[in-house]
Amino acid sequence: MDRQYSVNLGITSYEIDFWGRISSLEKQALEQYLSTIEGRRNTQLTLISSVIEAYLNLTTTKSLLQLAKETLVSQQSSLTLTQKSFQNGVSSGLDVAQAETTVATALKDVALFTSQVNINALNVLVGSPIPDHLLPRTGDLNTLSPVAVGLPSQVLLQRPDIMAAEHNLIAANANIGAARAAYFPTMSLTATGGILSSAADDLFSGDSRSWVFSPALSLPIFNWGELDSQLDVAIADQQIALNQYEKTIQTAFQEVADALANQATLDDQLSTQQMPVDASGDSFRLSNLRFNEGVDDYFTVLDSQRSYYTAQQDLITTKLSKQLNLLTLYKVLGGGWVETDVPLPEKLTLPE
Repeated sequence: MDRQYSVNLGITSYEIDFWGRISSLEKQALEQYLSTIEGRRNTQLTLISSVIEAYLNLTTTKSLLQLAKETLVSQQSSLTLTQKSFQNGVSSGLDVAQAETTVATALKDVALFTSQVNINALNVLVGSPIPDHLLPRTGDLNTLSPVAVGLPSQVLLQRPDIMAAEHNLIAANANIGAARAAYFPTMSLTATGGILSSAADDLFSGDSRSWVFSPALSLPIFNWGELDSQLDVAIADQQIALNQYEKTIQTAFQEVADALANQATLDDQLSTQQMPVDASGDSFRLSNLRFNEGVDDYFTVLDSQRSYYTAQQDLITTKLSKQLNLLTLYKVLGGGWVETDVPLPEKLTLPE
């Protein structure tokens, strides 16, 4: 009786990519993966922006709280002087009542801003308690640098949404190539390798190896209707990706233009806002001096003090608006800006 011994190893089918179908599918998969990476970058950018926004809001609240406390101290001193003047018959009861009203208003503002100093929101965004030395200081509202002059429009290419749309468009184009290549025949090779022997002792000898190759040709002549539909879908997807890419770029330019226009306006507001602060501050000091000398009544002091307090608050909130708009520029430019000395054909018009 004859016996044969064999050990076989099957190698999976390998398709010869004559028409680039597999290459197109690989490119499509790669571009789709790169698009997901840009999605991750967009999430990181959003998180960073949220942390900066919370930091700026906390800084502003601390500055407003400090201003309210300083105003309260000043108003309490004025109230004490007014009460003494009333006891000496110099001031009226109306002056005392008005001074008490201003103190009560300042106390309310101190309580309000104290409640708004919320570090927990920043801790949640960061993911851990923030050390005290990293927390914002009072009046520290110059966190972001101004936008560089002569910024090239190519900087928009670092926006994650534009890059993701570009990868999706490339993937859609590659999918068209794969759909077209499906019309052509495909050649596949299946190989089986092993060793074969009639005697167990000779099973692993050098002469016992054997290989079998099985080529297979596939002709897609019976499913052209399906292939036509697949190609039509691929072309439609490519047109959708192209429209989304164009829309993303248009949206990016519009967002940058709006933020730059707001920045120029806020620069003007900030420069002019300092004028009423200085003027109302001088008015308050002079009116308070005249009141102490008995020249003016307390109503003049109260009115100038309110104007000074309001002007300082407006200056702080204007500084916040400018920083938040710079933060918006940071986001719409895809994560910041860099200075360049190389003239490029397309440039965004930036304020000095």
